Amino acid sequence: MSFHGSCAALGDDAVVLLGPPGSGKSDLLLQLLDRGFSLVGDDQLIVEHGRVRSATSVAGLLEIRGVGIFEMPYRDNARLRLVVMLEGVADRLPMPQYDATLGVPSIMVDPRTVAAAIKISWALDAVCGRKTQYCGAFAA
Repeated sequence: MSFHGSCAALGDDAVVLLGPPGSGKSDLLLQLLDRGFSLVGDDQLIVEHGRVRSATSVAGLLEIRGVGIFEMPYRDNARLRLVVMLEGVADRLPMPQYDATLGVPSIMVDPRTVAAAIKISWALDAVCGRKTQYCGAFAA
């Protein structure tokens, strides 16, 4: 399955950023890369057998709006663990959500907030069992 989005990975654990054009996917991807994540893909992604990769034509390319397109190191693929929908204000304490199309947990994040990348990093850690959540989207 191919779709439009951005993807970063922490180790082999990938997070996919989805939203309409201009919603901040590439900006948020850049913030995740600055936090130690690896680039998997920007713009065109392919998911097969639970793993995500970049479309060959844009592999290793990252668009930074207002600056240009950069070539950089990237992971060939990573295990899809979390989908992040870039939308407006998220619920304060969200109920668990699941992306039926991609088959993984999902959260909504406002990409304009200063802590958006931090929230995604913590959410990925919760999904992967590296952090324990008391209440919210990933609470047991």
